[in-house]
Amino acid sequence: MTSAARLIERQGVEATGLDQVLAEAGASKSQLYHYFADKQALVRAVIAWQTASIVDGVAEQLARIDSWTGLDAWFDTLVAYQRSMDCHIGCPIGSLAAELADTDETARQDLALSFGTWAGQLRTMLDRLRERGLLGPDTDTEQSAYAVLATIQGGLLLAKTTRDPERLRVALTAAGGYLRSLAPAPGR
Repeated sequence: MTSAARLIERQGVEATGLDQVLAEAGASKSQLYHYFADKQALVRAVIAWQTASIVDGVAEQLARIDSWTGLDAWFDTLVAYQRSMDCHIGCPIGSLAAELADTDETARQDLALSFGTWAGQLRTMLDRLRERGLLGPDTDTEQSAYAVLATIQGGLLLAKTTRDPERLRVALTAAGGYLRSLAPAPGR
């Protein structure tokens, strides 16, 4: 699965052939077809693998955030990772969504679930910040989670396109400012 995911990450779904996946993985056609009926099944497995790799990894980080300092540290981690990759990765889930959302309904639904899972994890983190009094009691954490996720995705896309991690930093600074604007008014 790793070989297929890395090829698709580098080349995109359309440009990645099954023969390339087999060569990269050192596998035979019979092995491939034992697990995947066709390329669409392989792509769905790649979506699941990327979701588990990225979203589950993010979940561990988000579970530790209980302060603005923790949120800022997580944002710093995202920027540092993009810098270490020379901004060549962006978000594999976002890249798959951009390529497949209009051409493969099943993949689009899988990717929507991936983003929904990530937004749910952000919401849990925002609920924790609200419980600690850092966000106002009326904060709609579901909508705020999607706003933050959209900002992260946009920042990742800009960083990848410009090869400048500061584009992501700007987006994350905006997300942090938005969240801080939801803090309760002093004296409440």
